[in-house]
Amino acid sequence: MDMQRVSSALQRNGFAVCFFETAKEAADYLDASIRGKTVGIGGSMTIEQMGLFDRLARNNTVFWHWRTNDLETRLAAANADVYLTSANAIAETGEIINIDGSGNRVAASLYHHERVVFVVGINKIAPDYESAMSRARNVAAPLNARRLKRNTPCAVSKEMKCYDCSSEDRICNGVVTLLRPMGGVGTTEVILIGENLGY
Repeated sequence: MDMQRVSSALQRNGFAVCFFETAKEAADYLDASIRGKTVGIGGSMTIEQMGLFDRLARNNTVFWHWRTNDLETRLAAANADVYLTSANAIAETGEIINIDGSGNRVAASLYHHERVVFVVGINKIAPDYESAMSRARNVAAPLNARRLKRNTPCAVSKEMKCYDCSSEDRICNGVVTLLRPMGGVGTTEVILIGENLGY
């Protein structure tokens, strides 16, 4: 895993990049750099594992539908000053890939914030765009479908892969690839962490 290569590629593409060896160091950085803000969080096992909701809620107003699963919370998250999420995969060539079922997470990562932050463990880095897309579809999506107890082929089959199904429980309804930061966001930052986090 060439972290320097992915960092350089992301920076070339216009993203702000920070690297931390541990999730604790990354959490310390986020806690120190986000104060007195409204913060939205997109569905993320990485952020859950890092305990960021409770930590950031000490000094900010935090909206996360995993804590209060209602439309009002999702809308507040989408309009927050800062939006935190993760990625299903990042290519060493600098592309960020996310798959979503309802769209709130990917939509909120694209527009209308002072700062959007992708918090990403080393396990989500892939060598190139094709490998990153494969990881998002064949690793992240099936694991999330299983976590959510969805009745999809990828969730119930022994073989973990995307079946491009037509199930009503399908969670991969939209795929967003960020090539560069979106114009409607103040700063788009990628925090890379040298630990395995999330799916």
